[in-house]
Amino acid sequence: MRIVLINSKQDVAGVNIRDHLTALLATGRRWPLTERHDLAFHEVDDRLIHLDRIDEEIDADLIIFISRHASMHPTPALTVHVTGNYETADLGGEAGRLAPAAPAWMHAILRNLAARAPEGYRVSYEVTHHGPTELSIPSLFAEIGSTAVEWADPVAGRAVAESILAAEPQKTINLIGFGGTHYAVRQTSIALSSRGAFGHIVPARQIGAIDPSLLQAMQEASGAVAAYLDRKSLSNDETVRIERMLDAAALPLLSESEILEVSGLAWDTYLRIKSLAGETAPGSRVHIHNLKGGGTPVVVRVVPELIEETVKSQKSRFLDGLDGLPVVHLSKGSEEVLSAFICFENESSRLASDITTLCVKLLLICEDAVIDGDHLALQKVRFDPGKARRCGVPKGPLFAMLAGGKAVEIEGRLITPDAVQTTSVRRIHIPGLERYT
Repeated sequence: MRIVLINSKQDVAGVNIRDHLTALLATGRRWPLTERHDLAFHEVDDRLIHLDRIDEEIDADLIIFISRHASMHPTPALTVHVTGNYETADLGGEAGRLAPAAPAWMHAILRNLAARAPEGYRVSYEVTHHGPTELSIPSLFAEIGSTAVEWADPVAGRAVAESILAAEPQKTINLIGFGGTHYAVRQTSIALSSRGAFGHIVPARQIGAIDPSLLQAMQEASGAVAAYLDRKSLSNDETVRIERMLDAAALPLLSESEILEVSGLAWDTYLRIKSLAGETAPGSRVHIHNLKGGGTPVVVRVVPELIEETVKSQKSRFLDGLDGLPVVHLSKGSEEVLSAFICFENESSRLASDITTLCVKLLLICEDAVIDGDHLALQKVRFDPGKARRCGVPKGPLFAMLAGGKAVEIEGRLITPDAVQTTSVRRIHIPGLERYT
């Protein structure tokens, strides 16, 4: 790939970054960017925001604009973003036009900036804004903000230069983002902790400009496979409108937790898991535990009564146990864990056994349970309001005391908890139960 770094002579920050780039390259040190790609510099007289069609003048597969960032509320900042205008073109480019994005490259540089930022500097995406928009190849801006002091800061210039030269884009989950402020706080947090890589991001203040054609442009220009909504920054009406457009565009909507969960999986594998979950339990939600990489997903079923009793009494410990297994659990409505799990085909037999073992051990440790052949017998002792009333105990605080294991006195009679308890036994059939103990 041929990468061209473009700066403007009139931009102090761009010159600062370029000087550090050339100085670092002159040391002879090997950098990922130059080891894997051809690198060239291009300097212009004009402001970068007015460089529509600059790709027609240079030989490049990717453009990295190195520049300054200015703000009405200045704070030291290192940022990355792609260009475009959702509404009017007040700062270059064309109205309603978006430039092709480079999500994986922005993701890599953003993460490098977070590791190298000088003390006191904020690192973030910026939402899509300003020109140029009329480009046919992917591009991004890497910037120093937000005043002349920071633009000329050599430590900031070196941090940006190193972050560019050390960039090694990975297999990312390319996303488009909706909502938030100019500095895309939630989107930045997601990118820094997952493979979620944003292309175009529209801030909450411009969400009204998004229609189906602009959404399609965002998706195509970003190579997006899914979308993320910063719901807290949007009204319910705005959220519903965007959700309907995404549904019509067949573009999956992922929550922050889902992006984090899916980051260890190949995207096509995740889609197959989602499809299989829909076939197995329509309307269910997937929860990915320690399942990583790629493979053929299959359904593994565990005795439903065993899952029900384990979740009822030891939900937290059970979910913690699942976190160590290469498995996906499903939930639907009030059922927090269904008895159908998803794993890779080559691990299905072992996973069925591991989940069953986890359940049996939790119930044996934490419940009054015994093994009877191929049956796990769970004895449950409960407070019986009917027995309490028959013993003359009035409903109210005394009920609570008895249910809590304390004896009470009624008209000189001592009523003990065991006198108002009912014992029941639930037998769960588990073929080959001894294997799981």
